[in-house]
Amino acid sequence: MLEWHKKYCENWRIKMRISHYGIYWLSFLKGVLLVLVILALTGCSIGTEKRIKLFQVEEPKPKLNLDKPTPLSLDELRWIIITSDNADEVFARLEAEGYDPVLFGLTDKEYELIAKNFAKIRNHLMETNEMLDKYKEYYEQSESK
Repeated sequence: MLEWHKKYCENWRIKMRISHYGIYWLSFLKGVLLVLVILALTGCSIGTEKRIKLFQVEEPKPKLNLDKPTPLSLDELRWIIITSDNADEVFARLEAEGYDPVLFGLTDKEYELIAKNFAKIRNHLMETNEMLDKYKEYYEQSESK
């Protein structure tokens, strides 16, 4: 096989009328061309990590058209204070007005707890409203930039 290749190359050299020195240069240039093609294909990235950069198009934030929560429209309650002194009188009046009297009892401490719970609820609602204002401010600021 090696002898065949030698004869083939020699016949080609003779047909092209190139000297041995010319063949050496031709082989050298063929090797340089091969290296350049390999470098072009790999992008000079042999031995380095190739990172792909993704272009990110930032979409504009949608307008934050949130209305503040409307205040609750609660039905009015009628509180009746019943003590041991006026219990008979209050029950008689309620029956006269056509109500079936039912007694829910709270001590003064339990009534304080209800008042504190309502204060906590009001505070939480105020914090929620402030948070909505801050979100709205954040969105409006970034849109104006």
